[in-house]
Amino acid sequence: MPRFKKPTREYAAEIHRRLLEHYPDAHCALDFKNPYQLVAATILSAQCTDKRVNMVTPALFKKYKTPKALAAAKPEDVEEIIKSAGFFRAKTKSLIGMASAVTENHGGEIPQEMDDLVKLPGVGRKTANVVLGHALGVPGLPVDRHVLRVANRIGLVKNDDPVKVEAQLCEMLPPDRWTRASDALILHGRRICRPKPLCPRCNVRPDCDFYRLGFTTKPVKLKSPSKAAKRAATTSTRKTSQAKSSSLRARAKKGRRA
Repeated sequence: MPRFKKPTREYAAEIHRRLLEHYPDAHCALDFKNPYQLVAATILSAQCTDKRVNMVTPALFKKYKTPKALAAAKPEDVEEIIKSAGFFRAKTKSLIGMASAVTENHGGEIPQEMDDLVKLPGVGRKTANVVLGHALGVPGLPVDRHVLRVANRIGLVKNDDPVKVEAQLCEMLPPDRWTRASDALILHGRRICRPKPLCPRCNVRPDCDFYRLGFTTKPVKLKSPSKAAKRAATTSTRKTSQAKSSSLRARAKKGRRA
């Protein structure tokens, strides 16, 4: 029976090469011109498509060109602009909070350290890695639901903790590949390795644990048998045991007579 491959740096490099055959121009799908715009766009992207965010941000950045301008904004004005991105009240709070923290604590400039970024309202580790890798030129490997799904299916990792998966992927790849690897994994998860994957279209197929083990969709977790099924199985087992015992007793009795 096939076994899961143990991930190595060579294996990760080959997976990366095959993914880039699919997505040679893999990049961040959010439109931005500077780190401030990318932080804001990434905050807006929560539970929202990149396409929708890119429709919202031009008006937002036209009115609030800098963190200082956004920090001074009236919440109801921001809400009106970003309403179509969903969860607009919570996102408005995060946007104004982020802009205020950047203005007050970092001189109006987006910080370039992970520890400082994750202290900004609305910014988690994934958002920080997006900004580091795409806007600040600092190696970062964002891990979202697509990266988790694809990396586990292929066999690069066996873990569902985003922080641990990030560490494992970073260990297997050189820093200059981290951001592009994440971009490629995300695109692969959106286009081919979906919850119900399109395996025949995949370049990674020859080296994919999920495919090599014979699965083309996520294995279904079997439900626990019902009480009736359990009783039926118990009754069947009891009857089989009784039949065997009767047969053995009959043979023993026949032997004594002989």
